Amino acid sequence: MRGAWRTIAAVALSLMPLFLSSAEYGEAAGTSKATKARPGSSPEPSKCEPPKFRIVVDVGHTPESYGALSARNDPEFGFNFRLARLITAKLKSEGFAATRLLVTDGKARPSLLKRVSAANDGRADLLLSIHHDSVPDKLLETWEFDGAKSYFSDRFSGHSLFVSERNPHFIASLKLARIIGRQLKEQGLTYASQYTLPLLGRYRHALLDKDVGVYRYDGLVVLSQTRSAAVLLEAGSIINRDEEMALNAPGRHETIADAVAKAMGEFCERR
Repeated sequence: MRGAWRTIAAVALSLMPLFLSSAEYGEAAGTSKATKARPGSSPEPSKCEPPKFRIVVDVGHTPESYGALSARNDPEFGFNFRLARLITAKLKSEGFAATRLLVTDGKARPSLLKRVSAANDGRADLLLSIHHDSVPDKLLETWEFDGAKSYFSDRFSGHSLFVSERNPHFIASLKLARIIGRQLKEQGLTYASQYTLPLLGRYRHALLDKDVGVYRYDGLVVLSQTRSAAVLLEAGSIINRDEEMALNAPGRHETIADAVAKAMGEFCERR
């Protein structure tokens, strides 16, 4: 996977000028203290026309601030980039022609600011942020992979969906998250249930939909500060050794991308 990661990083870096120079779309998020949404500040669109519906598919993290490391020491950013690019292509093929892939660079906080401002400046109708999961450091175990000391946790697995009640379009965000969760469930995938457990500490979150795995996470900047509806998808646990292998196989990401595209179609029909 080392060669694959270098290729992904190079491709992402080569694409960044396109995404960051465009006033239409970019990446940014805000301060650690998310502001409360102002009721009525962003009225819901009366309908959704797929060719005109502006979807931003956000690649979580950056090559410089790459997120979590997998059980086999591959950066989360590479997983995020591959899946986000596939979801973008799938949405475009399903008629959502205004879908844009969002890639940013830089350190964590500045890249968040770029992410939110780009989506807001581009008047996005929806932001979907793509990530892959890990666990708190206290839950990690050690093993040796490829001659190097590595970390893993096989205790938890599965995807999860997050929304913020501080988002001005919380109801629409929750609706979409539930539809995505149901589509993933229908594909035989299970969600990560550990976020309700006390041992997660500050990573513990309220479960809004126990059937399909939608959680409330008000403090996430990309969810709370974006003026459009916003959903964050943790596509699976890369710190779990078996799930990491599944996520590295083309079939799992194809399944997730198909589920997201179907969910988006259903969501749009209901608007």
